[in-house]
Amino acid sequence: MSAPPLTAIAGWDVPLLRGAVWTLDAVADRLPAWRARMEAVGRSLTDAECWYGPAAQSAGAALVEVSTVATAATAALTESLGHTQRLLTEAASAQELAEQALAAAAAVPVALDDAGRLVGPLPTDPLTGAPGLDADQTAAVLRAQELAADALAATALAASAATAAADALVGLGIGGPFAPADFDALAALAPRTPGANPTLLLGATPGEVAGWWGGLSTAARTQAIARTPVLVGALDGVPAWARDEANRRFLDQVLADPAAPGHAVAVSVATEIEARESAGERVQLYQFQPQQELVALALGDVDTAGSVAFLVPGMRNAAANDLTDLAAAADAVADAARAAAPGAAVATVAWFGYRPPSGAGAIGTAASRAGGRALDGALDGLAASRAAEPARVVVSAHSYGTTVVDAAADAPGELAADAVILNGSPGMDNDAEGLEAAEVYEASPLFDPITWIDLHGQHPTWTDSFDAVGLPVDEAMLHTEYYDEHFPTLAAIGEVVAAARPEE
Repeated sequence: MSAPPLTAIAGWDVPLLRGAVWTLDAVADRLPAWRARMEAVGRSLTDAECWYGPAAQSAGAALVEVSTVATAATAALTESLGHTQRLLTEAASAQELAEQALAAAAAVPVALDDAGRLVGPLPTDPLTGAPGLDADQTAAVLRAQELAADALAATALAASAATAAADALVGLGIGGPFAPADFDALAALAPRTPGANPTLLLGATPGEVAGWWGGLSTAARTQAIARTPVLVGALDGVPAWARDEANRRFLDQVLADPAAPGHAVAVSVATEIEARESAGERVQLYQFQPQQELVALALGDVDTAGSVAFLVPGMRNAAANDLTDLAAAADAVADAARAAAPGAAVATVAWFGYRPPSGAGAIGTAASRAGGRALDGALDGLAASRAAEPARVVVSAHSYGTTVVDAAADAPGELAADAVILNGSPGMDNDAEGLEAAEVYEASPLFDPITWIDLHGQHPTWTDSFDAVGLPVDEAMLHTEYYDEHFPTLAAIGEVVAAARPEE
């Protein structure tokens, strides 16, 4: 295909093209969120007890097919969008260069042909009347030709990008001789994604995991959960609903074998889930690695909540023995948040994502460093899985758990939390700014002896330069009573989680 004339390139309507690219970008950006909502409807139908039989099965199958087609459409549009954005960049460059080339030629004045070559007539000498160019004019003509050549080169790149953008949609029948007339025709053309292989994700970043998951159809996701529940349940970046489903499969496996490693942890988790679901609560098993005694139990829907709070426990706590207490604290924080902002959608996570130390182990930093890496990954995973609809994320840490937050802030990248709450901290290396959250709060009552000693650095309360916002306390509070409903700190924590804390 021959290049368009230089004058045509100079007259391209780049703003119109930019608007078209923006529209395509908006469509591609909204598809994942729409697909997620549609799939949530499908999961709710699957779990519904009021609708079953052939009609329910047909509805479920239809939604799976819609998900498959939506997956293919999203992948095709995303690929096409990348090429179209490159088209916009090259077209804007070509148009600007063509304008400059024509303006430079007109200033001599000379004319350029469609290929950017000099054509007559040449300007005449005002004294002799002979045609010709002086040194300055010659340099200007050469510059005009160079600009024209660059404009045509950019035009060729734009044409290549346009072809690639169109080719990306051919698999869906777009641009072909017979465009799909309806959904059935589109479904027949849509390529099926291959089966999922989560083992390829080991070592991947949460963002990479989220991208992989987003590219899978419902059928491929179901297959991944069924075949490798242990891997899917442990991947930061996978949505909470999928991790919950995968981890519950693994939980059932461990419960079925009393000799299995982590059986005591599994019993504790199952007991807590059963008690809360019997009371009508929504529970998600966000993390379950019983051999390592790592558990995260979410109360509420982490995938849709407007605010999500992680509760990080301190020393002498263990998932097998203390999950009920931490879950109760998470429940209390959620109630306090809803009291501060009635109607707010809140999820809280009882996070045993690290193994708190006991005794002399609390003096060292090995547990906090390991916990910091795990917490940083968990927060990054939530941010990646909620990229389309971000939540407000708050980390409320207690005692040694504050050193875990300290270590998480030192991990590469910014801490993916909007607010951090430090309850009864034994000291930290970072100050409030170093914790990388926009809001940093602390609570330290006088009768909490842990706050009297600076085992791990400067103390949030007694160091003037730490610069955290103090939360209300009762000076009679003990070290274990920050989430106690009888003291003012719990209500203040709820206000922070709900973004309803009055400014001081």
